[in-house]
Amino acid sequence: MTVVKDRAAAPPEPPNEPPALGLVGWLRWTWRQLTSMKTALVLLFLLALGAVPGSLIPQTGIDPIKVSDFLEAHTTLGPIYDKLGLFDVYKSAWFSAIYLLLFISLIGCVVPRLGVYLKAVRARPPKPPRNLNRLAGYQSFTIDEPGDVLERATRELRKRRFRVEAYDGAIGAERGYLREAGNLLFHFSLILALIGVAWGSLFGYRGTVLVVVGNGFSNSLAQYDDFAPGRVFSEDDLPPFSLTVKDFQVKFQEDGPQRGAAREFNAQLTYQQTPDAPERSYDLKVNHPLKLDGSSVYLLGHGYAPRVTVKDGNGQVAFSGPAPFLPQDGNFSSFGVIKAPDARPAQLGFEGFFLPTAVIDQRGPVSVFPDDLNPELVMTAYYGRPQEETGKPQSVYQLDKSKLTQFEKDGDKLRFQMAPGQTTTLPDKLGSITFDGYSRWVKLQVSHTPGTDLALAGILLAILGLMGSLFVHPRRTWVRVRTQDGRTVVEVAGLDRGPERGLGDELQAITDSLRPVPSSKQEQP
Repeated sequence: MTVVKDRAAAPPEPPNEPPALGLVGWLRWTWRQLTSMKTALVLLFLLALGAVPGSLIPQTGIDPIKVSDFLEAHTTLGPIYDKLGLFDVYKSAWFSAIYLLLFISLIGCVVPRLGVYLKAVRARPPKPPRNLNRLAGYQSFTIDEPGDVLERATRELRKRRFRVEAYDGAIGAERGYLREAGNLLFHFSLILALIGVAWGSLFGYRGTVLVVVGNGFSNSLAQYDDFAPGRVFSEDDLPPFSLTVKDFQVKFQEDGPQRGAAREFNAQLTYQQTPDAPERSYDLKVNHPLKLDGSSVYLLGHGYAPRVTVKDGNGQVAFSGPAPFLPQDGNFSSFGVIKAPDARPAQLGFEGFFLPTAVIDQRGPVSVFPDDLNPELVMTAYYGRPQEETGKPQSVYQLDKSKLTQFEKDGDKLRFQMAPGQTTTLPDKLGSITFDGYSRWVKLQVSHTPGTDLALAGILLAILGLMGSLFVHPRRTWVRVRTQDGRTVVEVAGLDRGPERGLGDELQAITDSLRPVPSSKQEQP
């Protein structure tokens, strides 16, 4: 009688699950993925891609006014950009994370390969393969006596910058092992460049200031229009220099298709490196910065600053002096505001355009040339109840009209046009404004980037390493002497691990140098 076992009663087999890696295993796996060349290339691409918004979207550290204008013009998109850190890309958490991960990945790629490369440098050329005739480059010839073939081959290969190793009846030669050095130098230079950029972003600073010609600037935090310090920068690190803009000269193209293009502009400065230092002069031009105690002063732009005098309804001067206007086009049609909050019985405000060469056409008053050939002010005026100071900072280039009312005259909004020396009286005896003249202003950038030289050295070394990895070809050559059928056979073979351009020519030249020189034939009588 056959007994049938109940298979249903047998215990189920355990599922074939992969072994658990554990915490250490997962950390090792993560480290291998992070330090792979593929990950480094992906992070480098992400870093370049992440820098694109910094070029297309206004940045707080460069131009906070444009950021404010963008937020006002894009009420839906602006807050999203702000939450994503797109207005300050290079200081955002996600950009810093990509930067740090790339830094770690490159170190993890380079350091292990450095040991492998040093080991490869000390290694000698390998022995010749058994069958040299299977290589892409191969030649052979026979001679009567072996003589000094291997010695002559050694001299010829060393003359061609090969590293030579002698074996029994053969020699092995190799060159181009510095190609790996080029790869390592390229990756090391990227690390060097990243360190330089990080050093500058941590300890450097950059600020811009608008200075009217005739006025001065002292290198203190309070005098900057905008200031972007490094993460570990301290206000005490600012060098104590000061400067004064004595004059500004500009020349524009007066005819031709590029009429109105700036051909030359420079500012004449006087400066002192310390309060007790002697005053010196400098001609500040574009791309010719003034170097002061590790900081650089650049000339970024220029414009016009109309000088006006505002009197209130009581006849008192509520504002007097230059008001910088910002250029809006290539002909320097410049927009600006003039504020007189201390005017009584009503505070006054003005906004409009300064037109250096004003004409009236179908578009209204416009400027047709950037130089000051026919300067005029085109303005509108506002009034409102005096307000208490809140201490909240306000832009000097924007007029808060939420609590102001525009003047009207004969039922229309008041707009007026003035030439230098003219005065406009405001309705209801609330005051007047006089266009006294105009000055020029220059926009200066003061920056200190301590890691620039290091980053530049990294870029130059990267180019050098890339050239080495592209143009240095690892190449091996073998010469063997053996006996076959009572004759001596000389085999010459080569292997090019890069592009095989020139392998045949070089192999032929080496072979020809080893062939016996044929004896000259005697002349027939």
